[in-house]
Amino acid sequence: MTRFAATFAKPRPALVAFITAGDGDTAANLDALVAGGADVIELGMPFTDPMADGPAIQAANLRSLAKGTTTADIFDIASAFRQRHPDTPLVLMGYANPMTIRGPEWFAAECAKAGVDGVICVDIPSEEDAELGPALRAAGVDLIRLATPTTDAARLPDVLNGAGGFLYYVSVAGITGQQQAAQASIDEAVARLKAATDLPVAVGFGVRTPEQAAQIARVADGVVVGSAFIDIIAEHGDAAAPHVEAFTRTLADAIHSAKEIAA
Repeated sequence: MTRFAATFAKPRPALVAFITAGDGDTAANLDALVAGGADVIELGMPFTDPMADGPAIQAANLRSLAKGTTTADIFDIASAFRQRHPDTPLVLMGYANPMTIRGPEWFAAECAKAGVDGVICVDIPSEEDAELGPALRAAGVDLIRLATPTTDAARLPDVLNGAGGFLYYVSVAGITGQQQAAQASIDEAVARLKAATDLPVAVGFGVRTPEQAAQIARVADGVVVGSAFIDIIAEHGDAAAPHVEAFTRTLADAIHSAKEIAA
């Protein structure tokens, strides 16, 4: 089984946790996420123009870039993470330019070498899959696609074609960390997506509290939390790891028990 398959086969929803590479003590924060119970890690690749991200993650990108974080550094972080955590799925999330500037085959090979399980590229739509998708799939790396509230029944098959790992449902038509969708709209969207694919469905954007996460986890296979972790790192800097671990544990407990409570 792949790491994704093994993770989502567990009889509980998954916590998918996002932090930005190079922001704070990234290795310590990654270890804290795993220790706190995160099931899947998304590692953001800092970029100058992160158009899908709100103020918190924009600021994290700038902090990381100001320290001189490079793509090579990110792969070093990923490789070291894989050595320490052989079973936790790791996703690189970012934008097309850093992923394609040296050619998609180079990027896919580096992902495979570093033990990266999946890639989310925010600004390559399914219609432009040839820019990155074939290279990733040839290297055994899942291309994780995004579905949104505006992904209609006509377009959904294109989004799912060539997708792997899990389907990331962006629950709001907006940027990260700013607002949360109404639970009823999430319930309806997850049901619609799960009827269209066997991929696990994880829901993100705007999820900041254990209570919100638990509500979503009652219907979804996974819940993605990012900006709330970034805020902790912004506040505590290189000393954030224990705070990250404590917050992770509250989210993981809420998510992992959500379906038991609902039953």
